[in-house]
Amino acid sequence: MNSMKNRIKYFVENFYLVLIMVFLYAPIATLMVLSFSGSKSRTQWGGFTLRWYLEMFESATIMNALQNTLVIAFASALIAAVIGTTAAIAINSMKPIPRTIIMGITNIPMLNADIVTGISLMLAFIAFGISLGFKTILIAHITFNIPYVILSVSPKLKQTNKSVYEAAMDLGAAPVYAFFKVVFPDILPGVLSGFLLAFTMSLDDFIITHFTKGAGINTLSTLIYSEVRRGIKPSMYALSTLIFVVVLALLIITNFAPHRSKEQ
Repeated sequence: MNSMKNRIKYFVENFYLVLIMVFLYAPIATLMVLSFSGSKSRTQWGGFTLRWYLEMFESATIMNALQNTLVIAFASALIAAVIGTTAAIAINSMKPIPRTIIMGITNIPMLNADIVTGISLMLAFIAFGISLGFKTILIAHITFNIPYVILSVSPKLKQTNKSVYEAAMDLGAAPVYAFFKVVFPDILPGVLSGFLLAFTMSLDDFIITHFTKGAGINTLSTLIYSEVRRGIKPSMYALSTLIFVVVLALLIITNFAPHRSKEQ
């Protein structure tokens, strides 16, 4: 009787897991299949082709949007990582009550609706006479990325031993030198996590970008949104497929590289 219950439980758990995986990856699999279809129809297979991939690389609009997206995502994530790490160090040195208040304020942009943040930033730029364009998108992305870095670095700072840093100072090390030699290696995983999270959030953002981009500039998210009304071109399926494959490859490398280094 118990063995039968265990089998049923095992079947239900695995069926539930498979169902979740299907819901998560069936749309992506469909998109990848359509990127190789010779037909523009989403319901009819037109034979295998690489035409849409060639059109993607030949399209100046798509390449410009991709370049803008990657430059903004990398630059905003890098600047946010520097500012967020510095802010996390300052917050960690505060007394408990001010630290709690500041961390609560830090959580507000993350809990706030993107549309509110986007409109607020747009109005702020207009109020200060800043014309909407590339620089306003960059500033907006840095702004909403900083809290993610702070929340990624802060737990690592709490795990560090302050006595080691103070000992380095007592031995004659300058504060900056002691920080980079003692503290920074310990919080580096948190900094990298914050950077990658900020990069991902910036790469994926649409609403805030839509309100702060102005005319004449597009990212991938805004370009896809503008094409929805006219019908998304299959070349966008090809681009989405490439992005998914690159991200999947990076995940595989980052997960298997540590295991290989440990074995060696």
